[in-house]
Amino acid sequence: MAKRSKSPKISDDVYEAELFRLQSELVRLQQWTRATGARVVVIFEGRDAAGKGGTIKRITEYLSPRIVRIAALPTPTEREKSQWYFQRYIAHLPAAGEIVLFDRSWYNRAGVEKVMGYCTPAEHARFLRQTPIFEQMLLDDGILLRKYWFSVSDDEQLRRFRSRLHDPVRQWKLSPIDLESINRWEDYSRAKDEMMVHTDVPTSPWFVVESDIKKNARLNMIAHLLSTIPYTAVPHEKVKLPDRPAGSSGYERPPRELSTYVPNHVATLLGDPEKDV
Repeated sequence: MAKRSKSPKISDDVYEAELFRLQSELVRLQQWTRATGARVVVIFEGRDAAGKGGTIKRITEYLSPRIVRIAALPTPTEREKSQWYFQRYIAHLPAAGEIVLFDRSWYNRAGVEKVMGYCTPAEHARFLRQTPIFEQMLLDDGILLRKYWFSVSDDEQLRRFRSRLHDPVRQWKLSPIDLESINRWEDYSRAKDEMMVHTDVPTSPWFVVESDIKKNARLNMIAHLLSTIPYTAVPHEKVKLPDRPAGSSGYERPPRELSTYVPNHVATLLGDPEKDV
């Protein structure tokens, strides 16, 4: 196994400052996408616990869900299983002025479906043949497609799995399939290598994100994404808050007793349940 290059950890202050700068640029990318009618697709793939979800959260934190959507498809239904494999993903592709982030994508067939036997060898082989053609169709239609593979070492993946075992807010991230990936590490590695051979092509390359250090991975991935799209700042009118109208219109707020308010949980925590906020 190839040795990973070591990267120094970034301090929290530098990380937060650079993340906010990049997030500000993502807002400009969003505005450019809406103004120009561009269509952007970003694919996030990689090992379980490689940090895809955390990166997606930082990307979307300040963006409008009307423009930037996350596509995280569940297990296909029986009807969807009978369709052309790419069909259910096509429904989630962006219209003009939209960005779609695929939290896992059609590449499920090259990974978990291949390793866990959820597809036949013939279906897997057909996927590897069709995917470059399918993606070229997207590119020919003007879609900006970016594909990122989050690479995590087996030791770090196991450490992250263990940290989730007793974490009440992250236990849901552990599934039997996730745990099975520990035993099938080499099978997933072979499946990924085969996928790369067929789908890492000049017109639609894979970009590998070293993700053993999550903060580094987030900054590296976001900075790279921004560098690959020729967006520009979009001029917009400055917003000016109007002054409140002088004088009273005679409006009086209804008595509080007529409304049902949420109980003051914070006051209870502070030991004064009778106090209003």
